[in-house]
Amino acid sequence: MTTLSELLAEHTTMDGETADHLQRVVGEWQLLADMSFADFLLWVPLDDLQAATDDTGDGASRAATAQFLCVAQARPTTAPTAHADDVVGRRAAPVEVGQLRRAVLEGRICRDDDPRWHLEVPVRRETIPVRYRGRIVAVLSRDTNLSTPRVPSPLEIAYLGSASDLCQMIVDGTFPPQSGPPGSAEGSPRAGDGLVRLDVHGNVAYASPNALSAYHRMGHASDVAGADLAAVTRALVLDPFDATEVATRIADALGGTPSTRMEIRGRRATMLVRALPLRPRGDAAGALVLVRDVTDLRRRDAALMSKDATIREIHHRVKNNLQTVAALLRLQARRSEHPEAGRALEESVRRVTSIALVHEALAYSVAEVVELDELLPKVLPAIRDGATTESRARVRVDAGFGALPAEKATPLVLVLAELVHNALAHAYDPGVAGEVVVSPQRSASRLEVSIADDGHGMPPDFDFEKSKGLGLQIVRTLLRSELEATIAVSDREGGGTVALVRVPLSGS
Repeated sequence: MTTLSELLAEHTTMDGETADHLQRVVGEWQLLADMSFADFLLWVPLDDLQAATDDTGDGASRAATAQFLCVAQARPTTAPTAHADDVVGRRAAPVEVGQLRRAVLEGRICRDDDPRWHLEVPVRRETIPVRYRGRIVAVLSRDTNLSTPRVPSPLEIAYLGSASDLCQMIVDGTFPPQSGPPGSAEGSPRAGDGLVRLDVHGNVAYASPNALSAYHRMGHASDVAGADLAAVTRALVLDPFDATEVATRIADALGGTPSTRMEIRGRRATMLVRALPLRPRGDAAGALVLVRDVTDLRRRDAALMSKDATIREIHHRVKNNLQTVAALLRLQARRSEHPEAGRALEESVRRVTSIALVHEALAYSVAEVVELDELLPKVLPAIRDGATTESRARVRVDAGFGALPAEKATPLVLVLAELVHNALAHAYDPGVAGEVVVSPQRSASRLEVSIADDGHGMPPDFDFEKSKGLGLQIVRTLLRSELEATIAVSDREGGGTVALVRVPLSGS
């Protein structure tokens, strides 16, 4: 779906600051849609309206002939939509253009005299000019579905009154506030979470049922109607600095300064609070305080953080235990009087160390995934030191592995370690230099890894499937049982051997 910024760039010559203001409007308008029980559409002119509010006749003529494009759409969560279809990207129909132009020319909210029918739905439209730095830059249309009769209630009256004040502030150019960046309202409470309307003195004129429930859970036992909300809220907050801050933000909203959301914690609950000034036409009309009870959400977050920390600690301890096992095996290998037994123990040390490094990576990972591009360059080149004391070949690991879940990363690291070790041990004669290259190629469906050496190649009678070497037996077992992968071993063009491992990524 085309985004607002893309539509503005394609169809208008709007400057970046104006586009940012429209992004702020869109960031706030779900609140307007829910409180208005109506759809909101954002219309931008396809002609230059920058002079439309000038006193010259030329500016008025531009507005009178302007065409409009819908660049964004919001539907209410509190009422049936007036537009079941997607309107974004559509030009205004001739019957719609007149009212949009009228809002620009008159600089005020204009309302349909009679409802229009849209796809067999009666719709009443109001057009709201969007003013930015003294100029009208776009028009909002507030489209209400009239098919369902509504019985006015205290909540509905409070919603509609607050929405009307904010819409008038859009016309005035004072809402949304220009101080915050686009998207700064994301995550703030919605009207349905809890709404409190304050009068000009800061006393509660209306509190929605959800807002009352949030305050009761915070520890306020009585009704908040008529109470000084700043004082009530301050008394409920445990942290004295947060208590002072939230009271100050509510008082500032009464004075005309909006606030971003703030999280406060009481004895039994946690609540998000955001205060918005209501100053239609510049006249103080109180403030709107949005609240949301996030107690259960924060408890789940804390539980998840505790679980993640526990899992990471387990990986850390497993890594330490494996390193202890590796140290014991290394000590035993050094004390062994039989060279073959010593070599077998050293190979066991290498395998255990590889697994330990995977767990070390998981201990520092938030998710249960391993960044192989960070891990393999540590594991595979270190194999050279233990392959043979006379080996002069080096190991190069190319990037492109990406991240894999732990259940696939661990066996894959072991497979690659065995194949690299096998190449270093058997592809080169003592003292001969060379290079083993581990190169990945990843797609959406699978990961292909080639392990190529420039040694003297495979023996004529070599059969990978029948090889009795422990390392290759481990490779075959892990590929089939853990990775459901395949391997193909062949001669490398120009000399040497190449092993190609194909690992399916479905479900990774």
